[in-house]
Amino acid sequence: MRHLYFIAFKSIVIKEINRFSRIWVQTLLPPAITMTLYFLIFGQLVGSRIGQMGGVSYMEFIAPGLIMMSVITNSYSNVASSFFSAKFQRNLEELLVAPVPHYVMIAGYVAGGVTRGLLVGLIVTLVAMFFVDLHLQHPLLVVITVFLTSVLFALGGLINAVFARNFDDISIIPTFVLTPLTYLGGVFYSLTLLPDFWRGVSALNPIVYMINVFRYGFLGFADISVGFSVSVIVGFCLGAWALAYYLVSRGIGLRT
Repeated sequence: MRHLYFIAFKSIVIKEINRFSRIWVQTLLPPAITMTLYFLIFGQLVGSRIGQMGGVSYMEFIAPGLIMMSVITNSYSNVASSFFSAKFQRNLEELLVAPVPHYVMIAGYVAGGVTRGLLVGLIVTLVAMFFVDLHLQHPLLVVITVFLTSVLFALGGLINAVFARNFDDISIIPTFVLTPLTYLGGVFYSLTLLPDFWRGVSALNPIVYMINVFRYGFLGFADISVGFSVSVIVGFCLGAWALAYYLVSRGIGLRT
């Protein structure tokens, strides 16, 4: 039986990978172009005036945050659009009536989103290497952080798709929630520059902890305790998985 579950999981993952790889010009190329512009504008033009931040050049400081930003965006959007399309076209009903546990279905979609997120992250990392020398201080921590972050936002995309009623609903959360949280997550600045009040407000932003740990893996310094940041990420992952499983297993919002 477990072998059959693995076949189902693998089939969903392959379908998801084929889905975004067929249109790589729309899914993989734009992030590379966008991040190149970020490095040119914020890194070279603006960064040359700012100088150093945290003891490193400004471009080196923002590089981990830009990589993480691309991972977050693509992990989220892949699952949100794919899961909602399956729901909208009523293909999802075939999976729901199939003898496959709901956790297998969720894991398949999440794995597809994680694959795209990590692939885009790798592409952006290669782009960043043209502008700055990247050195991994803690490679294992970098891998764990980027994987957990990708899983979390892939689950977030699935939850968004569950509640979405039309294709416009897919863009509401990324536009009005995800983008502001990302830009206010410490990608372009250190939290030590903020007044105490705004530093406390930033502590409510989960993306702050992800970028904080990811930057620590590259540069070796962090604004917030690394252990606490990892605990926050793991907690959000568990909470998102529990919510996604509850919604799918109860069939909430799965019919348009």
